[in-house]
Amino acid sequence: MRTRNGPQRTFPPVAGWRRHVPLLCVVLVAAVLLLAALRQPLGERLWPQARIDTLLAEGEAALAAGRLDQADGQGARQKFEAAQALDSDRGEARAGLARVGLAALQRARTSIAAGRPAEARHWLDLATGLQVPRARIEPVEAALRQAEASGIDLPALRARAAAALAAGDAELALQLHAQWLALEPGDAAALEGREDALALLLEGVPAALETGDLATAARVIAQARRHDPGHAQLPALQAAWSRALAAQARRAGADLRAGRLEAAAARFTGLREVAPEDAAVAQGAQRTAHALARRARQQAGDFHFDEATHALELARALAPGDAEVEDAARELERSREVARRRLPAAPTGRAQSRQLQRALEGFDQAMQRGEWIEPPGASAYDQLRAAQALAPDAPAVRAAAARMHEAAAGCGDAALRDNRLRTAQGCPEAWQVLAPADPALRAARPRLAQRWLAVGEERLRAGELETAARALASARALDPATPGLDDLAARLARARGNAPL
Repeated sequence: MRTRNGPQRTFPPVAGWRRHVPLLCVVLVAAVLLLAALRQPLGERLWPQARIDTLLAEGEAALAAGRLDQADGQGARQKFEAAQALDSDRGEARAGLARVGLAALQRARTSIAAGRPAEARHWLDLATGLQVPRARIEPVEAALRQAEASGIDLPALRARAAAALAAGDAELALQLHAQWLALEPGDAAALEGREDALALLLEGVPAALETGDLATAARVIAQARRHDPGHAQLPALQAAWSRALAAQARRAGADLRAGRLEAAAARFTGLREVAPEDAAVAQGAQRTAHALARRARQQAGDFHFDEATHALELARALAPGDAEVEDAARELERSREVARRRLPAAPTGRAQSRQLQRALEGFDQAMQRGEWIEPPGASAYDQLRAAQALAPDAPAVRAAAARMHEAAAGCGDAALRDNRLRTAQGCPEAWQVLAPADPALRAARPRLAQRWLAVGEERLRAGELETAARALASARALDPATPGLDDLAARLARARGNAPL
């Protein structure tokens, strides 16, 4: 329709627009809620400095409110340490921690004046841990010692220390002499009494080493070192203890080489308790755990499930969370599943051929999907095992086994190149199941562990603590010896406001 002023405009009916108003409102509300929910995570991911600024502001607020140190991570100390873990170059976090230390020192002075020495000791320890200068700490320490001494009968304490030493109770004598020295540092009689008590305590170490009681010897040596790190007898006794430890580790290694896995596991389990940081003990324990895992695989393949379970229990006690041990545990579960699904009688003739064909077809389909060892029963590995049970020497079955081995060995590098880290993590598992003795597998695990470690570093800097923790766990499971694991774990713990694990 035309008018004198040109073509007439056509507008949609008002009723038509009104029909869409409720839907538009719903979409608008959903968009607003989604943006509100994702604002903080997206901001922290894209702008990690924003997370650091937030932690610094929270630390300042906690300091102003007097919350210097809290176990729930909301104290000023925890906030500033978390900010420092995310960016160690930011001077604000260091300055904040210094101010927390000075505030703790002032709290210690106030507690001493109020007659609360135990509380004062807590705040003084915090100030010391935050590296407040010694020149400021020493006067407060002296005041605290004087306050503690005022509530203790010092002559009676000296008499009790002498009586304990005369009675041959070295541990009690050391405790009492330590209290004496805390009140009167440098007192000649206290130092002489402590020396006599230490000599008495250390008399039992050679006898304990001779009987192989490393735990008792280690406990006594550590106790003596706490009281006097420079005691003259400690170097020789520590060297004797190290020799005894090495001798027991060699005996455990001999059991392992001779195939006496239970005996080796018992020895290494005891050694791990007394020397968890010793490299030779840790390596021997891991080798024993891997040997037990291989035995468990073999027993599981023969459907000897009780024996396989026992071997796995020993292996897990030696190497908790070890990737090869956990692979063997999954192999045991797969074998149990296969056993549950076994037919009462083996198929013959055409039925066997049909089952073999179905197994090989299932293998091909699982390989195309990339389902190497999961899910149980439908994975490529389980389909291959079913085919091998039917016709282990058939050319098609042998070709399938070779194909899977080659694919599992190559998929890790391909996934790493494409940055598909979770897929890459499954490749060593499949490889381990197919060829546990393949030397190339040893090189693949550390390489992937380094990539996971790099992911953990990146996520920690971005403030994504849970993602960083999962990356750290993946790296440690693949290769516990990867350099940098402990450092990342410590910085992650500081960022969470806890002590390093």
